[in-house]
Amino acid sequence: MDASVVVCGRVFPHEVLQRINAAVSGQPQWSRAELARRVCDWLDWRTEGDKRKQMSCRVALGRLAERGLINLPAPRRTVRFGGSSFARIRLNVPSRLEGTVKELGKLKLVLVRAKDGELDLQWKKLVATHHYLGYRPLCGAQLRYLIVCEHGYVGALGFSAAALYLKARDRWIGWSHAARQAHLRYVVANSRFVIARQVKVTNLASKVLGMAQKRLAKDWHEAYGYRPLLLETYVEAKRFAATSYRAANWIAVGRTCGRGRQDRAHRTCQPIKDIYLYPLDPDCQQKLCEEPGPARLSPTPCTKPRKPPRDWAEQEFGKVRLRDGRHRHRLFSVARDFYAQPAANIPQACQSRAKTKAAYRLFKHKAVSMEALLSSHYHATMERIAREQIKVVLAVQDTTSFNYDTHAEMEGLGPINKRVDGAQGLLLHDTMAYTTEGTAMGLVDIQVWARDPKQFGKRVTRYQRPIEQKESFKWLKSFRAAARLQRQLGGASTVVSVGDREADVYELFLLAKRDPANPKLLVRAESDRRVKDQSACLWEYMESQAVAGERVVHIPRKKGRAPRHAVLQIRFAPVELRPPKRKPTLGALRVWAVYVTEVHPPSQKEAVEWMLLTTVEVNDLEQALEKVDWYKRRWGIEEYHRTIKSVCRIENRQLGDRTVWQNCLAIDLVVAWRIEHIKKLSRTTPQAPCTVAFEEHEWQALLAFKRPDQPLPSTAPSVHEITRFTAELGGFLGRNSDGEPGSITIGRGLQRLHDIAIGFLIGKQLHSLQHLTASKRPFPSGGDYG
Repeated sequence: MDASVVVCGRVFPHEVLQRINAAVSGQPQWSRAELARRVCDWLDWRTEGDKRKQMSCRVALGRLAERGLINLPAPRRTVRFGGSSFARIRLNVPSRLEGTVKELGKLKLVLVRAKDGELDLQWKKLVATHHYLGYRPLCGAQLRYLIVCEHGYVGALGFSAAALYLKARDRWIGWSHAARQAHLRYVVANSRFVIARQVKVTNLASKVLGMAQKRLAKDWHEAYGYRPLLLETYVEAKRFAATSYRAANWIAVGRTCGRGRQDRAHRTCQPIKDIYLYPLDPDCQQKLCEEPGPARLSPTPCTKPRKPPRDWAEQEFGKVRLRDGRHRHRLFSVARDFYAQPAANIPQACQSRAKTKAAYRLFKHKAVSMEALLSSHYHATMERIAREQIKVVLAVQDTTSFNYDTHAEMEGLGPINKRVDGAQGLLLHDTMAYTTEGTAMGLVDIQVWARDPKQFGKRVTRYQRPIEQKESFKWLKSFRAAARLQRQLGGASTVVSVGDREADVYELFLLAKRDPANPKLLVRAESDRRVKDQSACLWEYMESQAVAGERVVHIPRKKGRAPRHAVLQIRFAPVELRPPKRKPTLGALRVWAVYVTEVHPPSQKEAVEWMLLTTVEVNDLEQALEKVDWYKRRWGIEEYHRTIKSVCRIENRQLGDRTVWQNCLAIDLVVAWRIEHIKKLSRTTPQAPCTVAFEEHEWQALLAFKRPDQPLPSTAPSVHEITRFTAELGGFLGRNSDGEPGSITIGRGLQRLHDIAIGFLIGKQLHSLQHLTASKRPFPSGGDYG
């Protein structure tokens, strides 16, 4: 067994499991407490105050033992818990209290500690008596408060460890699997909040929440040595309206799926609850998304070096963390099958009943998610950029839709156009890393969602909603993913987030400007904002600037538009933009504008006009032209979307359930990226060896098929040559007017190449057997299969 195991949010490498079993058998005098102390040292599992997290470790060891992965020392004593110690305590709550918060007099929060006997019992009794869920011990690190006025105790608050997994919260934060494991402690749950039933004081609940929000971070730091960044809570929608949380500026981000904290069997028997978040730090998302450094492990003789990946599938998915090691091997197999036949349906790609059933089981397994599958590819993207020492990385964002209107059995869909009764499907917002030459280096972020039909017709209320509750928040979430990539790469690379006119969101620019270490931003403007200290708006102001130079660019083919070369005039200037009228508190924004207009456009054709806004300095024509070239690379992600739909045919997948579809989509996305990657490599680095994109047996099989009368070369040919040969298998003719092969012909060619490569390998095996048996029967003349 080589795979690591994740328990209680902690990764236990195989060598640590071996070390635990060796210690239990070799050190019989160790108790379970002593073993937990040693494991904390081996894993460097400590609190912010450098204390061992022994209780968390004890729980994890117990679960590992339940799975049969480790042995534990025999327990040395049995602990028996008595009845409720607060049952006979008289509750010091006023018999009846009405009025306003001002009439209530001085209000304060009293911190309750376990050693504060009377306060501790009063808190438990108040929660047990007045909270609809009663009293239960809080989980993990915790703080409790009694709400006190001159009339007595009027309520109680409890804060404890956050939920390990919470889809809507995790989506709002935008963190990776590794970042969630490293920083989950900075999220704290408001797990109990109750006002005594006989207390009827207007605005009391929101007042108390505001008081707790102001002091919790300081109290938590004093107790545990670190300051939390985010609060979360859950409100049962059928029972409460969450008015007090909304009044205290908490943000609604989604709903739970009905599982409780202890629902390991996935019974989903708990009520559905609305999820609310409150940022204690304005930069909480960015800080929570920061990638952790490598975990430390004490040297041990049983440590084995990880095997290098055998092929591209293990390279892209090798770091995925799944509980069952068999799922990883199944994932590799499905990825290879999908890549070998990108246009095939799942049974065709898998080519056997057993492998098809295994693929469906993988997609349906509750431990598998799109985020988990793609986390390994995100890491591979970062490693690829660092290995090739890319100086400028363009993190291009865009949105596309998948139409499933004809798939009546598909669940979890929503409108994909401007009509609530129009086409139904799902939306995808992706971020792809490109070099400045246009080579796709890999995905950085993926967001998938369905629009809620109930939100249609509420356009008039969009100005009252915070950015976190709007669809445009997708741009900020993907920018934070780009910020994560920037932190991983450090100063060796500069990440630039690139977006089209839909990305012209004022809050996005504010986020980019908040921290100098953030990625840079380049967006095509849509809003004609006012320029500070000028009487003109942005377009009028830039038109008044002198023309700095011209540039000829190629405008690619698009629906209803033929390709052409356009002569563009370039203007640039620094601008300070005023905030939107409805958000004056956001402050002015200083950026650089590059205004691009086409000279003498064709008649009856829309002229090229780009107003580019960037946080990167533009002081001369060369820098302005550089930003124009960067923005041109945005077209690459549109080609990628065409590959997903036309080559991988994701809209033809008939999987019924949205979650299952998303797991399948994760593999299709990486397959589509690989096809785009090969296409761009053959154009930007044509002389590179084909081994950067093709396995040895693939290019050898292809040459043997294309040139049967020639021996195989001793060195790998160029990636350009092998890519063109592959595309020719898919129908590429290679005429002078054809240009370079595209994704569709490459995708078709890969399918034929797969079959040819299989035949080539079979031929090699037969050739070896003939040599072993000393047979003189030769292969057909001209074929060099050795």
